[in-house]
Amino acid sequence: MKILVADDSALMRHVLVKILTEAGVESVVQAWDGQAAVQKVAEEAPDLVLMDWVMPKMTGIDAVKKIRASGNKVPIIMCTTEGEQNRIVDAIKAGANNFVVKPFDPKIIITKIKETLAKVSS
Repeated sequence: MKILVADDSALMRHVLVKILTEAGVESVVQAWDGQAAVQKVAEEAPDLVLMDWVMPKMTGIDAVKKIRASGNKVPIIMCTTEGEQNRIVDAIKAGANNFVVKPFDPKIIITKIKETLAKVSS
C-alpha cells in the first residue's frame, strides 16, 4: 500500500510517516502543499491520501476538488484542526471520504484508514 501524506508541517508529516510505517504501510509519499498533493496523486497513484486542510499555494479542500475534477477516485481523509460540523460537511461535499481532527491518537488515524478503505472497496 502507498499513502500520500499532504501537510505543510514537516513535523506533522514526520509523525504521520512514523505512524504509518509502524502500522506496516510499505510506501509513504509526502507533499508540502495542496498543489504538490495534486501533482503527487497524478504521478504516484497512491492508494489513499491524508490531506491537511490549511496549506499554502492551494488549500487541502481545493486540492480535493481538483483531484476529484480530474476523475481520480483515490480515497481521501481530511486531517485538520478544523473540526466544526460545517467543515466536515464541506469536506465530504468536495469529495473527501473521511475526516479526522488533529491532534489525534495514532490508533485513530489507523482506524480511519481501515474504515475508509473498507467503505470504498465494498
